[in-house]
Amino acid sequence: MSNVDSMQDVMRLPAELLFQDELKALIAEDRGTIPTGWQMSPQAVLKFIVGGVAGKQKITPKYIGNTRIVEMAIATLVTDRALLLIGEPGTAKSWLSENLAAAIYGNSGLVVQGTAGTTEEQVRYSWNYAMLLAQGPTPEALVQSPIMRAMEAGGIARFEEISRCASEVQDALISILSEKTISVPELGKEAHARKGFSIIATANTRDRGVNEMSTALKRRFNMIVLPAPADLETEVEIVKKRVAEIASSYDLQAAVPADEALHKVVTIFRELRSGMTLDKKEKVKSPAGVISTAEAISLLTNSMALAASFGDGEMTDEDLAAGLQGAIVKDDDKDRLVWKEYLDHVMKKRGADWRGLYNACKEINP
Repeated sequence: MSNVDSMQDVMRLPAELLFQDELKALIAEDRGTIPTGWQMSPQAVLKFIVGGVAGKQKITPKYIGNTRIVEMAIATLVTDRALLLIGEPGTAKSWLSENLAAAIYGNSGLVVQGTAGTTEEQVRYSWNYAMLLAQGPTPEALVQSPIMRAMEAGGIARFEEISRCASEVQDALISILSEKTISVPELGKEAHARKGFSIIATANTRDRGVNEMSTALKRRFNMIVLPAPADLETEVEIVKKRVAEIASSYDLQAAVPADEALHKVVTIFRELRSGMTLDKKEKVKSPAGVISTAEAISLLTNSMALAASFGDGEMTDEDLAAGLQGAIVKDDDKDRLVWKEYLDHVMKKRGADWRGLYNACKEINP
């Protein structure tokens, strides 16, 4: 029985299991030069991320956007430089980070999740305190961080939302990235990084000013900015692909949204995000919350769940309206007014094709 077969009831498979067949096909056909510690060549990693064919296996695209950005990210990881992916919410930073780690190292699970409560111990190491009290500092009592484990194995560690951590936690990375070691004075030893070790970090541009990264730390990273989808059709393609994947993993008994519904949702999100209608003829107010591609994906999967659970499986305007209300109106007073103005000044004027969705939205937000 394969790993995937034994984990059928897992809500979310890691990328290395979700795309296990693709990785095997790429490794089997790979004739490129494979860097030390990697399981495939940079060219094969690129194909895994942007899509293609390996033998008879179709390789699904994991990132839809500028291929040069992906090439720069992969080239960074070939060197001893760490990689920092920066972007607005919903620009696929974490998804790209996970899939790069899965392709290069075959394990995307060595992750430090950055929050206000993340400690330096989670970056370096901690102790099993029961064993520490009973035996003193011993190798068995040492609890390695994901970064230390990646160092000793020559693998890829991921640091999500690094800018949400306190500055002293961020700065714990400086010596790791510079010296490629973690000192454990209690044991009189150092953990040394093997070839292949690197860190992929992500940072949200909305968090700028929360815990600004120091210049010293920034110098240890190659920074790549992931842009929001450049145009409507690209964003529709991204949303369509991810909605189909998520719906399949959740086994939602509902039809995939029609292209018309996808275009409407993405149009609304792009206009509210930019503060301007797509034809540039009218300004609109933006809500306080994040109106990202990821939010559009979540909205549509939730609407599918509504259609499957309480309808006939076909998504209706009422299902979409409920999803839009939840995605856009986060700050009740301000966002409700912004949404009401958009409905009355923009959507209402769009004619018969939009009439059903407009009426359903107005019923919820009169």
